[in-house]
Amino acid sequence: MFRSFFPEPKLFFSSAVIWMVLATVIFFVAGGPIRSLVGLDRFLAPAICAPAPATADSTAPSNEAPATQSAANPNAPAATDGSAPVATPANCVAEDTNFLNGAKLWEYQFVLMVAIAFCVFWYFYKRNEWYWWSVVSSTAILLVLYFNVQVDAWINDWSGTFFNMVQQALSQPRSVEPATFYGQVFILFAVLMPNILVLVLLNFYTSHYVFRWRKAMNSYYMAYWPSIRTTEGAAQRVQEDTMRFADTVEDLGTSFFSSLITLVVFLPLLWGFSQHITELPILGAVPGSLVWVALVAAALGTAMLALVGIKLPGLNFANQRVEAAYRKELVYGEDNADRAEPVTARQLFANVQKNYFRLYFHYTYFNLARYAYLNLVGYVPLLAMSPSILAGTLTLGLYQQISTAFSQVSSSFQFFARAWTTIVNLLSVYQRLHQFEGFIPSDQEPIKESLSGAPAQ
Repeated sequence: MFRSFFPEPKLFFSSAVIWMVLATVIFFVAGGPIRSLVGLDRFLAPAICAPAPATADSTAPSNEAPATQSAANPNAPAATDGSAPVATPANCVAEDTNFLNGAKLWEYQFVLMVAIAFCVFWYFYKRNEWYWWSVVSSTAILLVLYFNVQVDAWINDWSGTFFNMVQQALSQPRSVEPATFYGQVFILFAVLMPNILVLVLLNFYTSHYVFRWRKAMNSYYMAYWPSIRTTEGAAQRVQEDTMRFADTVEDLGTSFFSSLITLVVFLPLLWGFSQHITELPILGAVPGSLVWVALVAAALGTAMLALVGIKLPGLNFANQRVEAAYRKELVYGEDNADRAEPVTARQLFANVQKNYFRLYFHYTYFNLARYAYLNLVGYVPLLAMSPSILAGTLTLGLYQQISTAFSQVSSSFQFFARAWTTIVNLLSVYQRLHQFEGFIPSDQEPIKESLSGAPAQ
């Protein structure tokens, strides 16, 4: 499943995790010195003006000569309070609040450098014929997910300004100019429209990515077809299970990494917003209250769904087996009049029915728990913020920011709870393919196929 597509899968995935952790530590510990050496943001974004020095003490001698204009900036006003003149840099801003400000440009540059270094390493070490899809494309997909989360973070920041403006416009009619209001809307559209296009292209690209993975598994299994063709459901495993496995792993994998990136970006924001929550119901004041509420709610929901859905992977695996047996008999019956007789087909279909009815029963109480949890957990942030709302300590913009950040963090914590049905299906496919691979000789190398489809020489 993995070794047909990725180079040295265990080493590849472990090195990816280690490299991300190491890069994160380097960014926070030594990011400043590295930025001063290789950062491109100083050429693309204005510098932040240094804070003005404190004015002279009012008790300074009154007979001190007044300061003249600065030689460095002759247009700067002369100091009249006895303090030293302040030189104002020609190209700086008091606070860079642009979407692509200097700090963000450096962060994006660092992430790109880390990703490129990882790809370069695997280009020279254990590179296989699927390198550009398994290594480079996997990295590119994760980068797009990272930048998409950054867009979500910017939208969360924008919503604070916008909804505070809405609150002002509602409470003080005509206090907000139309140009200001529509200007904020235009800025949002200017960010969203390119992001929508990127997401569409990402969906197209990941479709090709999944098919290449399926092609790699298909080539790998067909190289050993003489040894594995008699395995139960061999045709289905090569034709259908490879497709389902690649598609499901890609979907779960991107969702999982998107959740991790969302946590990295939004967790500090939610922790900062928690200082505006004066107290929690019953518990009172708790530092970082919203983070703990999201974590506890997600942990309880995940544990509950894992407990009530513990039988589902095995039932899905058994369901694939009875379906394969029934389909196999029907396929034989197409070419052989002695196969797929009514009695035999009826018995095989009875096995299918029995297993499906068991699945329906177990999915009923599982869905009861899942839908109850996912519907009720959405009201947790409202209850958590209720004391602060009733005390009137939150503005509309701040409420929107907190709600969005809490939703992002909570959804990331709830990844396993929300994806449990997909995980169950993946486990059943994995069990089938893992059992299938048990019939492949372990001392043989897989077939190597070029991207054009012809076997490599």
